[in-house]
Amino acid sequence: MARILITNDDGFQAPGIRALAPAIAELGHDVLVVAPLDDQSGVGSARAGLVDRPIRTVTEDEHGIAYCGVAGTPALAVTLATLGAFGPAPDLVLSGINRGHNIGIPIFHSGTVAAALTAAGQGMSAVAISIDSEDPAHWPTAATMAVEALGWIASEPAGTVLSLNVPDRPLDELSGVRHATLAPIKNSRLMSTTAPTGEPMITLEPDRSDAPPNSDKALLRAGFVTVTPLVGIRALPDEDAANALAKRLSSYR
Repeated sequence: MARILITNDDGFQAPGIRALAPAIAELGHDVLVVAPLDDQSGVGSARAGLVDRPIRTVTEDEHGIAYCGVAGTPALAVTLATLGAFGPAPDLVLSGINRGHNIGIPIFHSGTVAAALTAAGQGMSAVAISIDSEDPAHWPTAATMAVEALGWIASEPAGTVLSLNVPDRPLDELSGVRHATLAPIKNSRLMSTTAPTGEPMITLEPDRSDAPPNSDKALLRAGFVTVTPLVGIRALPDEDAANALAKRLSSYR
């Protein structure tokens, strides 16, 4: 059995993490729960204030599982756990279950997805799990899919990352499981407007746009669990920019 870190961006008391942790513990894994004290949705991979300051923590016990909240982001929670702040470092990371889907190119803003990518950057494989509802009724469906994804990723190379989006349906009403591309950013629900004070403001509009048929957005709408493998920041073997700048620099000499 492995040591599994469970985190999220909705907070350590959120129903998604409280549904996921027992499902993983029932498999016999050593479960470590470390997540933000409060909602940190949309913070991406921020780790502000990480160095040279004490970090407040709160721990609650529920059905034999310790849930530790940290005053910081999901990426900070992963970093602390990896550095041994809560005992032995984890072998694998599960991030979720996030309330609401994480789809399309903008998922790099998601604290849930960023936690999984942070784990990969520190040599661990990870799964980010999101359920397609802001008020889910079927947490066990997403927890079951997380269990199955964990079983698969455990044998994959270190640094493997999956993003799973699960319809808010009973397990037997799912359309199936499909590999999904990321829906293009042009389908963003964000709109720019002006506040009564005259300052700029962003609002979230209803989503009425179409999406490519094999994208996470389209497949999730059709009732499929979407699976999207992800990679973090990676350098390209392209020397053109460096060579061009070297030539420009030579003109100063």
